[in-house]
Amino acid sequence: MTACAALAFASPAWAEPITLGSGDIGSSFSLNYNGFSDGTTIDGLTGSSTFTLTGVSGNNYSFDYSVSNTSSAPVTGSRISSFAFNTDPNITAASSTGAFAYTTLSSNYPNGIGTVDVCFKDASTGSCAGGGSGGLDLGQTGTGSFTLSFASPVSALTLSDFYVRYQSIAGVPGISSASGSGTMTSTGGGSTGGTPVPEPGMLGLLGAGLLGLAMARRRSAPIRELAA
Repeated sequence: MTACAALAFASPAWAEPITLGSGDIGSSFSLNYNGFSDGTTIDGLTGSSTFTLTGVSGNNYSFDYSVSNTSSAPVTGSRISSFAFNTDPNITAASSTGAFAYTTLSSNYPNGIGTVDVCFKDASTGSCAGGGSGGLDLGQTGTGSFTLSFASPVSALTLSDFYVRYQSIAGVPGISSASGSGTMTSTGGGSTGGTPVPEPGMLGLLGAGLLGLAMARRRSAPIRELAA
């Protein structure tokens, strides 16, 4: 039981998938991103995003997006050069405008993530790994819109596994690029999918509460036996 409680405190709050349909137009959800390279989390390397479903028409789902580079000390420089996620069902095409106006389907995302269904980039490159010189510097926010297209009309779309790509990292010895995984922070506008994920501290409190309940039950067991 003690080991389980310790694990609860250490567990990260990964983003849940979010499911959207035509009844969720106007709904939005927000995420925060960490930063990691070779399995090691990089302090100060962070980002955030908000996605809003703006339309469902024919075989297409359209969204507005806002992405921010929120990195701070000890990081003294970084660029967010792309964001990515997976879709269910699989998309057949995607287009984008604004800060991340280029798209690539079914490409490898670095730092052990593997293949993602779609990424939105700052430059016209052949992969999701980066290569351009644009993107969002520290403190910058980029906005735009994107459309996901499918082979046939989709009544419910699930988005999951949200990532960002960092490049031109400064202030972290030996690391110039990294990736980040998203944690859902809020949903709004009447969306029926993707509930907010508890923060790690809340998970720890839950683990401690379960441990205390189990100990209380064990202490009360001999009393019930004597009464019987």
